[in-house]
Amino acid sequence: MLTYAEIRGDRRKCLSLTSLTPLEFEHLLAAFARAYERLHPAGRTAAGRPRLRRAGGGRKGALHGPEQKLLFLLVYLKTYPVQVLMAELFGLSQPGVNYWLGRLLPALRDALDELGALPEREGQAFARAKPSPRLIIDGTERRRQRPKNPEKQAAHYSGRKKTHCDKNVVVAEVGSKRIDYLSGSYAGRVADKSIADREGLTYPRGTVLYKDSGFQGYEPAGTKTRQAKKKAGRGRVNGG
Repeated sequence: MLTYAEIRGDRRKCLSLTSLTPLEFEHLLAAFARAYERLHPAGRTAAGRPRLRRAGGGRKGALHGPEQKLLFLLVYLKTYPVQVLMAELFGLSQPGVNYWLGRLLPALRDALDELGALPEREGQAFARAKPSPRLIIDGTERRRQRPKNPEKQAAHYSGRKKTHCDKNVVVAEVGSKRIDYLSGSYAGRVADKSIADREGLTYPRGTVLYKDSGFQGYEPAGTKTRQAKKKAGRGRVNGG
């Protein structure tokens, strides 16, 4: 079973599994523990009734302790494996994985909100958030299981990477790489520029926005856009 005690001293492994260094993990852990206690007080059962058994009594669960709960959640969000695999990694059943995801995700959201790390989700409000004047916009893809419905299969199929996925658009600061904006989720077939147009993103005047070819023609008001150009390929040299 994967435990935080095993990876906390290994910076590379911690980054690979959670996207956080051990120091960043500990910083988030403190806020996560507070958020979890607010949502699920130790003196209450899962149904919200007063607990008759003293807190800490009984059999210790596979996700005992806030550090193990946070590790479980971050590994899932970073790698997005099927729930059967998560069950094997953390000594749970598949229904148990589903139960804990629903229980822990709200606590993580509250923790990120407390730390001021949640990205803006409303496109029209983004300009009022006063982001950095130098921003990068990009599309992200999260692989998903192939839907059984043929119409959904076609909608979620990403022809570029030949996978089925869900897609979001993010806007990050150039210097810190901090994600300042996160769009809603769209089926993988939707183009990056189309998502940005649908979200109605607004930017402060004078923003310099860096983009790739997926946003060809995206010129939001009040911004100066910069798009990298591919280098011309070298011509074939005909040697004798």
